[in-house]
Amino acid sequence: MARKKKIIEVEIIDTIFPNKSIGKYEDQTIIFKGGIKGQKVKVLLNRRKKNYIEAKLLEILERSPLEKNILCSDVKDCGGCAYQTLLYEDELKLKEEQVLALFEKEEIKELNYLGIEKSPRVEGYRNKMEYTFGDEIKGGPLVLGLHRRGRFYEIIDTDGCNIADKDFTLIRKRVMKYFREINTAFYNKRTHEGILRHLVIRKALSTRDILINLVTTSQGEVDPNNFTKELLSIHGLEGKIVGILHTINDGLADVVKADKLNLLHGREYIIEEILGLKFKISPFSFFQTNTFGAERLYSIVRDFIEDEKTNIVFDLYSGTGTIAQILSPVCEKVIGIEIIEEAVEMAIENAKLNGLHNVDFISGDVFEEVDKLKEKPDLIIIDPPRDGIHPKAINKIINFAPQTFIYVSCNPITLVRDLKIFMDKGYKIDKMKLMDMFPRTPHVEAVTRLVRELS
Repeated sequence: MARKKKIIEVEIIDTIFPNKSIGKYEDQTIIFKGGIKGQKVKVLLNRRKKNYIEAKLLEILERSPLEKNILCSDVKDCGGCAYQTLLYEDELKLKEEQVLALFEKEEIKELNYLGIEKSPRVEGYRNKMEYTFGDEIKGGPLVLGLHRRGRFYEIIDTDGCNIADKDFTLIRKRVMKYFREINTAFYNKRTHEGILRHLVIRKALSTRDILINLVTTSQGEVDPNNFTKELLSIHGLEGKIVGILHTINDGLADVVKADKLNLLHGREYIIEEILGLKFKISPFSFFQTNTFGAERLYSIVRDFIEDEKTNIVFDLYSGTGTIAQILSPVCEKVIGIEIIEEAVEMAIENAKLNGLHNVDFISGDVFEEVDKLKEKPDLIIIDPPRDGIHPKAINKIINFAPQTFIYVSCNPITLVRDLKIFMDKGYKIDKMKLMDMFPRTPHVEAVTRLVRELS
């Protein structure tokens, strides 16, 4: 019998979504985050569950036969990616198998599954990177990069990152060098002392606009003129820096938020173009991190509408209104609901930017706001957060009884859970397609079309 807190060696015999591995030890099932089928690993046994033991991955002892690819020099240390060592075709196959296994487990068989679509870019596809200031070893030199795998306090210099845009690496390295030279202290998450917290870079991949946001505490000063001058002197950028911001954040949580926001140079937004429409993206706007992948994702949504009559469309969990605006040319009216007020403000602004007059956006909780809608929708688009549709809201949404729902999900686990409720209420899955928006990570988007069965 395996003991709690014991370190053991196991071979990964299978994986399940999202990026969880299964091994066997003394007739016990061991499940832990990370790993690839076929690897031999060292794990630490933790909590005992009903049918398995939860463990923590400590070390990869032997590589899997599937691992044929090493394009990132930081693959052993960085916690950002899971599948850097797989060929892209094998990564897609793995994601596909894991998602379909979720449907099989719940005995959802009639899927009309249309396959998984590749990301248009596999390398350099991210249009946003959030870097953290810290040190790689205690007392070592200042580092600006990503968290070490499985560690909260250690940061590594991610010089070999291949999913970030090349301009991000140039900017990150220059900023790290600048603050090293003037000996500026990073914010220590243990003592809550220090200045430098994060560097957030966004780039519009179509227009090549670059927005840089330095996040610090108020415990020290950053010379705005020298910092701006340093950034604007960077040579070799493919894009153009259109805005430089300085955010003050004195919160204890390790998240980027603004107690105060100062504009140091240019403007506070970039402009991205998708499917002929323009979108202003501010420092804290949500926008898909894979621009060209988002074009394919939204094209799938548009294709799933087919040629049916779509006079009135509800876009629930509408974010910054991207889907609503892309659908507006083929609809009489689109109504979007989103709880984040800033996102709604940006959606309204973007609709004006694109000259769209048949889209309305409502700021509020979907659970509450759907009760206030008087229109009868022909189609409802649902694009909820990772937690899926709120249990109290799902029946209200289904009770609108449109002929068609299109459910866009970034979490197949909650998608399957929600789809079962739709099916119990008289809808069937007409078709489903996966879109790989996040190469080298375990995440994947799913688009499902549901139609009401004739009674």
